Amino acid sequence: MVPPSEETPLIPQRSCSLSSSEAGALHVLLPPRGPEPPQRLFFSFGDHLAEDLCVQAAKACGILPVYHSLFALATEDLSCWFPPSHIFSVEDSDTQVLVYRLRFYFPDWFGLETCHRFALRKDLAGAILDLHALEHLFAQHRSDLVSGRLPMGLSLNEQGECLSLAVLDLARMACEQAQRPRELLRTVSYKFCLPPSLRDLIQGLSFVTRRRIRRTVSRALRRVAACQADRHSLMAKYIIDLERLYPAAAAETFHVGLPGAVGGQDSPGLLRVAGGSGISWSPGDPELFQPFCDFPEIVDVSITQAPRVGPVAELRLVTVTRTDGHILEAEFPGLPHALSFVALVDGYFRLTCDPSHFFHREVAPPRLLEEVAELCHGPITLDFAVHKLKAAGSVPGSYVLRRSPQDYDSFLLTVCVQTPLGPDYKGCLIRRDPTGTFSLVGLSQPHSSLRELLAACWHAGLHIDGIALNLTSCCPPRPREKSNLVVIRRGCSPTPTSPGRAPVHCKLTQLTFHKIPLDTLEWQENLGHGSFTKIYRGRRHEAVDGEAHDSEVLLKVMDARHRNYMESFLEAASLMSQVSYPHLVLLHGVCMAGDSTMVQEFVHLGAIDTYLRKRGHQVSASWKLQVTKQLAYALNYLEDKGFPHGNVSARKLLLAREGSDGSPPFIKLSDPGVSPTVLSLEMLTDRIPWVAPECLQEPQTLGLEADKWGFGATVWEVFSGIPMPLAALEPAKKLKFYEDHQQLPAPKWSELALLIQQCMAYDPGRRPSFRAILRDLNSLITSDYELLSDLTPGTLAPRDGLWSGTQLYACQDPTIFEERHLKYISQLGKGNFGSVELCRYDPLGDNTGALVAVKQLQHSGPDQQRDFQREIQILKALHNDFIVKYRGVSYGPGRQSLRLVMEYLPSGCLRDFLQRHRARLHAGRLLLFAWQICKGMEYLGACRCVHRDLAARNILVESEAHVKIADFGLAKLLPLGKDYYVVREPGQSPIFWYAPESLADNVFSRQSDVWSFGVLLYELFTYSDKNCSPSVEFLRMMGPEREGAALCRLLELLAEGRRLPAPPACPAEVHELMKLCWAPSPEDRPAFSALGPQLDTLWRGSRG
Repeated sequence: MVPPSEETPLIPQRSCSLSSSEAGALHVLLPPRGPEPPQRLFFSFGDHLAEDLCVQAAKACGILPVYHSLFALATEDLSCWFPPSHIFSVEDSDTQVLVYRLRFYFPDWFGLETCHRFALRKDLAGAILDLHALEHLFAQHRSDLVSGRLPMGLSLNEQGECLSLAVLDLARMACEQAQRPRELLRTVSYKFCLPPSLRDLIQGLSFVTRRRIRRTVSRALRRVAACQADRHSLMAKYIIDLERLYPAAAAETFHVGLPGAVGGQDSPGLLRVAGGSGISWSPGDPELFQPFCDFPEIVDVSITQAPRVGPVAELRLVTVTRTDGHILEAEFPGLPHALSFVALVDGYFRLTCDPSHFFHREVAPPRLLEEVAELCHGPITLDFAVHKLKAAGSVPGSYVLRRSPQDYDSFLLTVCVQTPLGPDYKGCLIRRDPTGTFSLVGLSQPHSSLRELLAACWHAGLHIDGIALNLTSCCPPRPREKSNLVVIRRGCSPTPTSPGRAPVHCKLTQLTFHKIPLDTLEWQENLGHGSFTKIYRGRRHEAVDGEAHDSEVLLKVMDARHRNYMESFLEAASLMSQVSYPHLVLLHGVCMAGDSTMVQEFVHLGAIDTYLRKRGHQVSASWKLQVTKQLAYALNYLEDKGFPHGNVSARKLLLAREGSDGSPPFIKLSDPGVSPTVLSLEMLTDRIPWVAPECLQEPQTLGLEADKWGFGATVWEVFSGIPMPLAALEPAKKLKFYEDHQQLPAPKWSELALLIQQCMAYDPGRRPSFRAILRDLNSLITSDYELLSDLTPGTLAPRDGLWSGTQLYACQDPTIFEERHLKYISQLGKGNFGSVELCRYDPLGDNTGALVAVKQLQHSGPDQQRDFQREIQILKALHNDFIVKYRGVSYGPGRQSLRLVMEYLPSGCLRDFLQRHRARLHAGRLLLFAWQICKGMEYLGACRCVHRDLAARNILVESEAHVKIADFGLAKLLPLGKDYYVVREPGQSPIFWYAPESLADNVFSRQSDVWSFGVLLYELFTYSDKNCSPSVEFLRMMGPEREGAALCRLLELLAEGRRLPAPPACPAEVHELMKLCWAPSPEDRPAFSALGPQLDTLWRGSRG
């Protein structure tokens, strides 16, 4: 083909019609690598899976299996993407054209700062793409630009950027063809590398102007060529510049209907999905996108038929549920578009959270379903397979089955073998031939499935490098398991790599709960007995600011006969005090006077098992499914937190709302009580079949998998409607039931029976995660068994679904909280300017709302209102894992008053947390807190926000491994063009945390926040000891006969070089960081972006 010149048509003409020889075929287009038409793959008559087509395209492009999950098929105009499970049927006269493209984008393809693939060691982290995938992405981006697919403008800036891209493209051509720039420009026009709109504009310019542009391009090309960059570097630079020029290309936007937006009527809206930020929604304006959730926050995604019919096709309602119970509902114009959205969210979740999970079977990749069925990993690398075997104890004969990272038709079996020098790890290659049979060297014949081949290996044994061995146990994929298949994004909170860890045993002095005075409690009637407690109905009386507050409570009094279980009883209270979720019972606190009393909210309708016995067959299957799903949500929340409950049963499920008039039932899971880890074998035997078998074998450990067994038994209990068959058996027969690996009688509903069987698998590693359980429950809810008669028209309100108790529809403004629905529970804190209360937002008035923290002003003058509104606007704009989450606002009558609604963090402020738990907080944990605060402050700095009140009292504790920055009452946004802010309004200030320039001239900047961060580091490593607080230490330096105002004397001390002393037992490296933060000159203080890596290094070093 003749190379294009100035007169050559810049875009080759392509007809939409195909020759008769091409009729009745499926065409898959690959991105063009040059002026030639795109390469096509042809597939003839029959049915073709989308994922199989992607695999063939990946082979043609040289894309390795590790990167296969980033790609997908779409229509030629990109109006709709197809899930991997889609089946294309090619008829005799039918021709379909698809494009194979990279669909899943991340903010940083090639660096390691923003995004990278997970590695066992940080220094081994790799880029998201390899060179072959990079070439494909470049070809895709280049094709989009030169074909006009990207809607580029014609401003001078955009013209310059496009010409710069053309220079990079030409430099890449010269590098590939080993030509000099002058030689290349003789045969290739630079306009060949521009979008059509800019080509047309240049073509209409005068000859002199066109020649000047050509000379400018030629000079720029020579300068780039002189850098001697390789072709892949030029491609990477091209991709980075293009994505910066057109960032919208990295996200997908869907036009949807938002149910009930205005007056209960549906309205048009937009959903946007981006790899760096998750899901956002807008009421229709592309400039008003609001974040809904990031991918780790997604619990459940479901597709149902919408209650109304669209103009062209049946509408589909997609519901996305967050971990906190809030939902996003959107109506799609048809099933293909709904599946396209769900497949996108599903794929991003696998890439960022859990490679082995899928939210909806209709979009699940067939290869993933095969892996799940065969207990096989994806294409993980050898180091992860060996690491998994080591974590399992390096048992001889244990193995990991995984797909080959290099070959789509191969599997690898990594086996642990015992050698004289210790454990070693050998690999076997399993090949799948085109007929679908599997073969392994050493086995005499091929097998029709992986399961049959492995069974043969178990039976006949293996010979690897002359070593004979027998397979003993499989190490299957685990929920949220990290590997090279997971993309780590900066700013996301770390998640545990081993979800089945046992809880840390706490001493009595380390427990966390609110202590309630005895004289505030009123005992009423006795409600019966628990396993170790006496239960009473009661009332709690509390006075706050002279106002009386009265609430009904449940009082669980530790029976004097079981005082030896007191510590475990209080540990259960400590657990419940650290969690906040709509389907978990709220713990007010513990009264330690006399026999310890757990004070909980009172749930009026009592336990589910009692309710079911009373109602009998009047309770429908759909009602039971709703209850079961709510329990799964609660246990999924605990699973994400890493807290095993350990005592799941129907009697622990309390019914808060019966459900009527279109509202579903609402349940709450009660506290676990005394842990199985401290019970005798006789007591554990009494809990069969709710207690997991491994708890009897190893009673000192309690993993998250135990709750899945208890969930399965509870589901059987709820649906059977009869007493548990094992309840009346003798202890020996109960133990025999477990020893023989027996199962409960299977329900007639086969899908339900399968779910129960999976949950009650005797191998804990084979039990599904609660996200997978929720997915399977969705398929049960939409099935026909016993439900057609239950869900008659009008039984459930439109879109009420299974999660309507606390949902805030995305189409309504979820950030406006009606004041009358905020129910006061207790006071969380009080300062000079405002107070913070714990409230339940309960719009249904039945105690099922979510817990929130509500801040209100003590004095409501105009200046205070203005400052408060500024604080709200600042917090509203911040979205970071290490900053307290904004929930919304609540207005009083006539909007005369305003309250700020935030997430509720049960563990309180860091200052109090340090004082309470000093004995168990080692330096590594303090460094982790410091790193998280530093990352949050780095984010604030990027948002041009100065906190001005950074101190331990303003840091909230979400868990023992996660803190968040709070209290933005003094925060300021830096003016554009300035790096500092001068405060002119008077007010009280925390002077002992302030930098010298702030004390002297009221100048605040990111550097003054660094000074305050140094003081916060001091607070951390003194455990906020009141005897050596910053104020006490500085006042001690001033001496007993200090003259003048404290502010002036403090300035004198700082000018003399006096600083806070090194805390006792503080690492020298940390004290050096403090001193750097306290440099007299703001320019000499390190930025938070520099402090973060140093703290991260110190933290990792402290972990050994």
